[in-house]
Amino acid sequence: MLERLSRRPLIRSPLVWISCAVLVAFAVWWWMPATVTAAKKGPPAGFVPSVPVKTDVAKVQDLDIYLRGLGTVTAFNTVTVRSRVQGELIEVLFKEGEQVKEDQLLAKIDPRSFEVALQQALGQQQQNESQYQNAKRDLQRYQTLRKQDSIAPQMLDTQLALVSKFEGQIKSDLAAVNSARLQLDYTRITAPIAGRLGLRRVDAGNLINANDPVGLVVITQTQPITVLFTLAENDLPAVRGPLLAGKTLAVEAYDRSDQVRLAQGELTTIDNQIDVSTGTVKLKARFSNETDALFPNQFVNVRMRVNTIKDALTIPAGALQQGNQGAFVYVILPDDTVALRMVKTGARSGDRVAILEGVQADERVVLEGTDRLRAGAKVRVVGSPDTAGNRVPAAGGRNAGGVPNNQSAGRPATTTAPPRP
Repeated sequence: MLERLSRRPLIRSPLVWISCAVLVAFAVWWWMPATVTAAKKGPPAGFVPSVPVKTDVAKVQDLDIYLRGLGTVTAFNTVTVRSRVQGELIEVLFKEGEQVKEDQLLAKIDPRSFEVALQQALGQQQQNESQYQNAKRDLQRYQTLRKQDSIAPQMLDTQLALVSKFEGQIKSDLAAVNSARLQLDYTRITAPIAGRLGLRRVDAGNLINANDPVGLVVITQTQPITVLFTLAENDLPAVRGPLLAGKTLAVEAYDRSDQVRLAQGELTTIDNQIDVSTGTVKLKARFSNETDALFPNQFVNVRMRVNTIKDALTIPAGALQQGNQGAFVYVILPDDTVALRMVKTGARSGDRVAILEGVQADERVVLEGTDRLRAGAKVRVVGSPDTAGNRVPAAGGRNAGGVPNNQSAGRPATTTAPPRP
């Protein structure tokens, strides 16, 4: 009996059949989820996906026309403070970098030698004054004696000459006294203009000379301050026209990144010639600079408003495309498809460009996503403002009123009725 069982074929064993069934079930379980997932991910036949785009609205607004240039801030006045006399600097009365007023005392020079010179000039003046008064009294006596014919005419003429001599000496003495007083006054060094002080160049205790080229300190007038900038010669007529008409052109100064406005002023003058090497013309603008936002020798970007177009139809400059036939834009139709429109452009200012033909007010133009668009393509607007200026959230979100994107605020949602039993 055992020999028959051992000779039975292995394929008829129940254990083998059970093992094969388990392997087949495992294989089916392993491949089934991947097949179902791939079937779920695949789009149905005939489905055309919509292109996500960002849009903006064509608006009617006043368009300011600006000319842009590169400029350098220049101090309105710059003065190097120097001593007018020679002497020892005994006191410095200012702090570096502070604002000073006109005629404010900055430093003192040892005045003793100049005080002695003044006293000497006053003494000489007093001596000559006494001689002059004595000569005048003698002249009155000679004139009386001459009327009595008691002296010769020559003596009277000599006395007249002596009095005239002393009068000249009195004038010279007065000039000497005034000069000595002026030299003494020069020992007090004052600010010739109002402005900001630089770094001190001489310390107290040093012997300074008259008109030393190094100077004591430099004062720069920063309130007001000027900006010197350049424009292309082709822009010159747009600037001269308003100036000749008596208009004041507003000028704005921005930082190096051209993002932050530092100050606002007005154009003061235009240079009298064009630089032939660069084809540019220099202009100067004046700024009050009350907040000290502008600093001498600072680099700035300049924007000057030369004109304002009233009620211009504008679109973002990023929506404007260029093709073989000229400029065009993609306009979104009410059925969420796009149409290609050829446009005629006007002036441009910043990120807005005026449209003369091709687009109507309040129409939506595609701002981003144009590289995947064709005329008649279906689009899906993402994060774009509507005609009222509100932000439209992306698909699947909710609007400002808490209503889903596929449901209007004033319209009930569409539902499917349950099947009848």
